[in-house]
Amino acid sequence: MTRARALFFGTPAFSVPCLDALAEVCDVVLCVTQPDRPSGRGLQLAAPPVKVRAVELGIPVLQPTKVRTPEFAEQLRTQNADIALVVAYGRILPLGVLQAPRLGCLNVHASLLPKWRGAAPIQWSVVSGDKETGVCLMQMDEGLDTGPVLARKSLAIGPDETAGELNERLAALGATLIREQLPRVLAGELKPIAQDHANFTHAPILEKAHGRIDFTKSAQAIHDLVRGMSPWPSAHTLLGKTHVKVHRSHVMNEPFSRGEPGYVIRADKHDGIVVACAGSAIAFDELQPEGKRRMTATELLAGRFVSVGDRFTSKEATASTEGTA
Repeated sequence: MTRARALFFGTPAFSVPCLDALAEVCDVVLCVTQPDRPSGRGLQLAAPPVKVRAVELGIPVLQPTKVRTPEFAEQLRTQNADIALVVAYGRILPLGVLQAPRLGCLNVHASLLPKWRGAAPIQWSVVSGDKETGVCLMQMDEGLDTGPVLARKSLAIGPDETAGELNERLAALGATLIREQLPRVLAGELKPIAQDHANFTHAPILEKAHGRIDFTKSAQAIHDLVRGMSPWPSAHTLLGKTHVKVHRSHVMNEPFSRGEPGYVIRADKHDGIVVACAGSAIAFDELQPEGKRRMTATELLAGRFVSVGDRFTSKEATASTEGTA
């Protein structure tokens, strides 16, 4: 039986498992990814993870600087592809590109649509304290993640799981979805189901300001922010004039009645750095002062970086957190 001809659009490491899965069930005739970008301290040009994997698989790679041109759409049409799979490519595709393959373009989106349409569904799901998420295989249209859904798979989010950790699990789940359901799509066995557009939520692209810690919120909300902003842009705050990233935390179950939001109310080897917030307290387990490496609370306490009575604030906490990754 002749295998379907497929195009693949993707860029980051999240996309790679789906590229592998697509190559198992189809003949991938072209991989489209974003141009090489400067990376690292030396700002050397680095290839996207999808390009690296495509070269390993022997798949031709195209890295257009523009996708909204008649020439690009025609270049795709000449591939005589049956289907295209788009996974975190990073650009909105115009109608001419969406219609280039015989069966159009499918997208693997990392949420249970219509919840969390947009650029950062994994992070906002964690920040919002969701207990469940998943991946959807959808037929793409000209909207932002608005197309009908063909198949989905869900999983539970761990109470201390970070967005980075969840990203890896969802990437693997997306690949499983492709292996199981794409052959059924190609066989015409799956019926697209329209999304409930009245109940969508938006997952905007992440900015550093989103990681600012507001100590007037609950301990659970702050803990979810710390998890959801990891690894980038990281939850962050100020201690005096020092910018501090918070990488790990946990919610203190015991009630605290003393201390205004942001004040350090306990600092010891057992609980770490405990900070008052709305009606409760949050413990910071791993932090990174500006210009220094990531350290445990115990290490910071040994260095007398923070003491009971000190105060973390959110004022100007977004001014600069560069150089501490």
